Amino acid sequence: MSEYQRLTVERTGHVFCIGLNRPEKRNAFDLRMLRELSAAYTKFEDDHEAWCALLFAHGDHFTGGLDLPEVGPAVHRGEALFPPEGVDPLGLYGRRRTKPVVMAIEGWCLTIGIELALATDIRVASTTAKFGQIEVNRGIMPYGGATLRLPQVAGWGDAMRWLLTGDIFDAEEACRIGVVQEVTAEGSALERARALAQTIAKRAPLAVQASLASSRIAVEAGHFEARDQLMPAARALMGTEDAAEGVQSFMERREACFKGR
Repeated sequence: MSEYQRLTVERTGHVFCIGLNRPEKRNAFDLRMLRELSAAYTKFEDDHEAWCALLFAHGDHFTGGLDLPEVGPAVHRGEALFPPEGVDPLGLYGRRRTKPVVMAIEGWCLTIGIELALATDIRVASTTAKFGQIEVNRGIMPYGGATLRLPQVAGWGDAMRWLLTGDIFDAEEACRIGVVQEVTAEGSALERARALAQTIAKRAPLAVQASLASSRIAVEAGHFEARDQLMPAARALMGTEDAAEGVQSFMERREACFKGR
């Protein structure tokens, strides 16, 4: 039996592709799908040759959200959404990824879909995308990070506009408030997101990871903590083989060939 029943997982070059694969249920997340996603993120994190991940969905919709009849009672019982030993795709508890993720969105992207998006680094949506943080419509609240990240990304007023009403918004609004970075034509979000992931995967992976880490520290721990860690991280990179290759390629006017060391 395949390791994954709810996902497709493969690495093409240095791009690690994770596809939600429950289209008959609009890719709604049941407990198995949540655990498989954590396993896929963990595999990505542990693969030295995987330098950027691409998260997307098979079918017409990214996700209809959580499969509440199954997941809701599990959360009420105190069960974690993801296994504690694996990487948390929402970046909230336990092990966190250190490498970038690009996400492609078509169709419905509800509840945990938005929260997964906010936990990634670059998001691309097509004009078909429809977003909704609709938990208040069901008598519950978001518990995957939306209340933490959406005010930070969108600003207080715009975050409250969507968190407190449970209304649906489109791709243009998602781009305006920072939930996504680009809007593409229908059916082309994956192609554009893949191109971005491939571009990132051509860059020096240690430098990419250090840039991601520094930015994350600045957002989560503050300006001064990030400042204090900035020069030590930069000096460490200066001694890598990739840094030497970067200088050499610049002098020889050619594209660099990085090795991740």
